[in-house]
Amino acid sequence: MSPAVKCLCLLAVVALFFVTEIIPLAITATAAAIACGLLGFIPAKQVFSGLSNSTVVLFAGMFVVGASMFYTGLAQAIGGKVVGICGKGENSLMFGLMVVGAALSAVLSNTGTAACLLPVALGICASAKIPASRQLMPLAFACGMGGIITLVGTPPNIIASGALGAAGLGTFGFFEFAWIGIPVTLAGTAYMMFLGKYLLPNETLDADQEIEQEVEASSADPKKMWVSGIILACVVLTMAVAPKGVTLEMAAITGALICVLTGCLTEKQAYASIDWVTIFLFAGMMPVSTAMNKTGAGKLIAETVVAAMGTPSPMVLTGGLFLLSCILTQFMSNTASAALLCPIGIAIAQKLGADPKAVLMAIAVAASCAFATPVGTPPNTLVLGPGNYKFMDYVKAGTGLVVVCFVVSLVVIPIVWPFFPGK
Repeated sequence: MSPAVKCLCLLAVVALFFVTEIIPLAITATAAAIACGLLGFIPAKQVFSGLSNSTVVLFAGMFVVGASMFYTGLAQAIGGKVVGICGKGENSLMFGLMVVGAALSAVLSNTGTAACLLPVALGICASAKIPASRQLMPLAFACGMGGIITLVGTPPNIIASGALGAAGLGTFGFFEFAWIGIPVTLAGTAYMMFLGKYLLPNETLDADQEIEQEVEASSADPKKMWVSGIILACVVLTMAVAPKGVTLEMAAITGALICVLTGCLTEKQAYASIDWVTIFLFAGMMPVSTAMNKTGAGKLIAETVVAAMGTPSPMVLTGGLFLLSCILTQFMSNTASAALLCPIGIAIAQKLGADPKAVLMAIAVAASCAFATPVGTPPNTLVLGPGNYKFMDYVKAGTGLVVVCFVVSLVVIPIVWPFFPGK
């Protein structure tokens, strides 16, 4: 049995444990990383490399910054203001959060956007007396969709443009992705507001309410509220400006340190605010993603699907590669999925005499549609703990959203990027 097949077998077992949750998600992910080392898919020294991944560090820092907003009472105050404007309606709050999340993610990192908006969203949920489980997943989804709108919104867009340029076919413009990103975001937002919300869990006690209870046991300090708000604003501004030599995780950790040093929360509260399930789930799946690349498991899936399609029409090719990219990105890095499939898409499109732009656009969009699992994209993982979600909650609400994105893409992409331009 080849390493690729062995890796796929391991992935199937991991998927089974994720779906059934016979054992906790974080334990499954960590065990999967260890298995990759024991089976020789990755070097033993890389088994726990996910714990040092920059995104994991970003998670930890923003958990602390977010918690400081609760312990000072700022999150509740902001929530009260937003509720006063939007009302306590579930739909109006969901719409507001999704629009803001998508808009910011178009020009910022969708991971950074989700991390920054998480504490604000929790404050809104607490003020409106709405369980966080009803709002956090739509927020994460919006951040994922918003990233599609511009060239820099998400790595797959940059990879698709680079692959196009490497083939001597020019590159995609900065706002060219908006032609598909905006329709996908609008359709996805409408889906979540009118249908997807019925597939979300309705937990009666969530992380925001637990923290709120702890805050009500102490007196809110207006000065510390201002300090906490200024710290978050500075972190967000730093992430947006991206000064040379300053990364997202550096901004987040610096903000977290200042929160403790200024007394916005205690050291003990800072440690307690980190959601370790999220940390270990994400860190555990990073080596698995690496193993899929190194063993050729992802490539094997791609080659099998392409071989099954034979010599398809451009529309069938676009749809097939969209689905393949979407399936791979649920468990692999969206960057890896796009990097794997873009060259394949260009080669097949050119063989058919079709313009590869439509195919590449479909691959890039699909790579960002990692909505059906909590490990598909960092924003999904980030809200797992605070939203008290289970693996199947993502499958239930996210699968329908993937279908919506698939339909919208197959309608819009061939219109904006014709397979045979000029004919």
